[in-house]
Amino acid sequence: MKIGIKVLTGISLILILSNCKSIKSGNTASVSKNNPEAKLGWKLGAQAYTFKLYTFAQALKKIDSCKLSYVEAFAGQQIGGGIEGKMGPDMDEAKRKAVLEMLKANHVKIIAFGVVSPKSEDEWIKLFDFCKAMGIETITSEPNEQYMPLLSKLTDKYLINLAIHNHPNPSHYWNPDVILNAIKGQSKRIGACADIGHWVRSGLDPVDCLKKLEGHVLHSHMKDLNIKGKAGHDVHWGEGVGNIAGVIAELKRQNFKGAISAEYEYNWQSNSQDVAQSVINFRNLVAKE
Repeated sequence: MKIGIKVLTGISLILILSNCKSIKSGNTASVSKNNPEAKLGWKLGAQAYTFKLYTFAQALKKIDSCKLSYVEAFAGQQIGGGIEGKMGPDMDEAKRKAVLEMLKANHVKIIAFGVVSPKSEDEWIKLFDFCKAMGIETITSEPNEQYMPLLSKLTDKYLINLAIHNHPNPSHYWNPDVILNAIKGQSKRIGACADIGHWVRSGLDPVDCLKKLEGHVLHSHMKDLNIKGKAGHDVHWGEGVGNIAGVIAELKRQNFKGAISAEYEYNWQSNSQDVAQSVINFRNLVAKE
């Protein structure tokens, strides 16, 4: 009788392990199919500024509803969800822990923070301390170039990237050449946050810009516009003039590894459906290219 039990247990164990393996393989295939960017090492999420009319807590629910798992937070957004105060380095330890729990409950990971540009060494250190505590991998910024030596030290010390963002011309970093000059001789953890839409607003070709920045693209703000120039507004990715298919192909060619934030700055009151459709379009293009 004991022998029979042992044999039966062994057979059952084999069947259970076999079923678990099949389930695991199925889940992997499903993730690969539904999130093809993940196979490339891309973390597709949203910049919370897309939902600036809402609290951070509400933004997380919208991000989750768009089938995204990552968020780039920005300073000054009301936290919400029963937590007083605003997102940023001034949050005390209790609020930081509460926000991390909120993120976990909404199945979203905070991966980046910005666009923020502190104005003193103490403020920079405070920002890096905050990002380290929150598990943030990348700070998006348009820093004064005088801080580059300091930022080289801080990025290496904290193991946090700093990605220089490009607002449209005439902002300081609108042209990739300016970014390349600013990061010359600095830590490899300092690079570019490629804002595709803002390059189009500046009259630049985003694919050419990415080629110039090859090896230095650490993060991206994904946008597509209805027309070239400053009058352009956001449209669903792949349906505008931003050549999103070409952008995806170039990021693949460069073997880009990093986060991509959806930043949809149009139809502010109800743009979660626009983000969701953009994500669908993007994933179709990733799988196709």
